[in-house]
Amino acid sequence: MLNKRISLIALGMLSATQAMANDQAESKGFVEDSSLKVLLRNAYINRDFKDGNPDKSEWGQAAIGTFSSGFTQGTVGVGVDAFGLYALNLERSEDRSGAQGIDFFKKGDSGQPADDLSKGGAAIKFRLSSTTLTYGDQMPALPVLNYDNSRLLPESYTGTLITSKEIKGLQLDAGRFTAESRKSAEGRDSGGLKSINVLGGSYQFTEQFKAALYASDVEDVLKKQYVNANYVFPIDKDQSLTLDFNGYRTKLDDSYVRENGITGDDNKIWSLAATLITGPHSFTLAHQRSTGDSNLGYAYGGYQKDQGRIGDGGNTIYLANSYWSDFNAEDERSWQLGYGLDFSTFGVPGLSYNVAYVRGDNITTSTSEGGTEREIFNQIKYVVQSGPAKDLSVKLRSSVLRVSQKSSEYNVSGNEVRVFVDYPINIF
Repeated sequence: MLNKRISLIALGMLSATQAMANDQAESKGFVEDSSLKVLLRNAYINRDFKDGNPDKSEWGQAAIGTFSSGFTQGTVGVGVDAFGLYALNLERSEDRSGAQGIDFFKKGDSGQPADDLSKGGAAIKFRLSSTTLTYGDQMPALPVLNYDNSRLLPESYTGTLITSKEIKGLQLDAGRFTAESRKSAEGRDSGGLKSINVLGGSYQFTEQFKAALYASDVEDVLKKQYVNANYVFPIDKDQSLTLDFNGYRTKLDDSYVRENGITGDDNKIWSLAATLITGPHSFTLAHQRSTGDSNLGYAYGGYQKDQGRIGDGGNTIYLANSYWSDFNAEDERSWQLGYGLDFSTFGVPGLSYNVAYVRGDNITTSTSEGGTEREIFNQIKYVVQSGPAKDLSVKLRSSVLRVSQKSSEYNVSGNEVRVFVDYPINIF
């Protein structure tokens, strides 16, 4: 049914004649609008686990090259996107690598992590008016399929995506992907995904109010729906209050439940965050709640082949209380207090600091009820503003996570440190 809907929407998009926008008419050409960028990334993650669990860490150097051509001129423009990825393992520890949540370099059959990784991909794209059809290797950023770029190398997916922006403020997306490239492994189908269909859109109703609605169907795994509403209340020149609501509903397929020994098949999770910005300061208060009978809670990301997971992107969790822990266990309720500071007001542009405290309770596992967890998150980031190293960023992030004994089946305690140095270079 979802395939039919995608086909109908695609035909409607491509046959639109009363377009309010026409990006293709502004095309300068295949070469003239092209760009080539390289991101040099040095990344390190260390997890000091508690309660007898072995510590894990990985460290690597990556080069991420992306090319995006312009579109040929004419009624239907044609273009090409491509990427090339390389990563060098700087730690190469059999004992410390292999943590599911780090996943820089996948372990081979010998138990050793790879010394290095290299892979690439390309996609062809067509544009009619302000509607683009892309086929091939892509990095989709949708609330029901969001590739993970928070580790050393990014994930990618192979398939077709149609994006339409014919009406000002309205974006419609429809797509089907049949292969997933794991961020820690080579090859186009290293994630085990059979297929995922995505459908939805977002609309900017006013300058202050925006909403989105999306759905996905991961073959033989689950169906997912997402809703978002975001409203910004202007208070003064440098003051505003933002209310942001995000919610997911997931329904696991019966066969997936049976094969993986899962209890229950449905989950609903939502978060509501209020952020007050006043000058360089931001204050956040958020609440998040998970309900349903699935012992997985809110399930997303991971790789089906060896983790019994979903395969819909490691960043497919547009929820307020997602740091090291996602606070997404069965029946979990969590509160967040957050603070951010922009140092540009104090004469240090490019420097920012964020801290958050999140506490979750009411966690249900197969053996207990009423479990808790809490996390203190800190992050400091600096972006070079000028000179030869302009746009180079250094990010230091830490989390202290403590999980009650009742919740040990769901999560584990530990201290985490992440150090990322990103240097983007625009070749042309």
